[in-house]
Amino acid sequence: MGKIHAAITGVHGWLPETKLTNKDLEKMVDTNDEWIQSRTGIRERRILREPGWATSDMCAEAVKGLLEKTGIKPGEIDMIIVATVTADLIFPDTANTVCDKVGAKNAFGYDINAACSGFLFALSTGAQFVQNETYSKVIVVGADMMSSIILQPK
Repeated sequence: MGKIHAAITGVHGWLPETKLTNKDLEKMVDTNDEWIQSRTGIRERRILREPGWATSDMCAEAVKGLLEKTGIKPGEIDMIIVATVTADLIFPDTANTVCDKVGAKNAFGYDINAACSGFLFALSTGAQFVQNETYSKVIVVGADMMSSIILQPK
């Protein structure tokens, strides 16, 4: 038998409704749209304002959409890895909460907390589980609710 290769077989995203534009930031801090865009390319960011929602809710919405798009049933998922620095709780991992919220009863889940590089670490880790034939259906999710850890003006 030949070497097993991991492949990305589906992609889906979910964004909160509330937008925070560079123009909005100009009113809060000493910056401007041109300065931000020329250095980062960012025009807007999304802020989770849904009452009672956390990082796991954003992840669950993305995973549900992915499952619908790909026709995969929640019970077929072997593992969910969540790359985040804004976990819902210290324990259990956000990935475990996502498994529960999407009905992935057979899945093992854990978080990778590596900030900006977290998604790349999670993606390469998920690929290793597939290539080593430990799991076949691994979902990698990158999500952060930065508004939960950044002081916002009143």
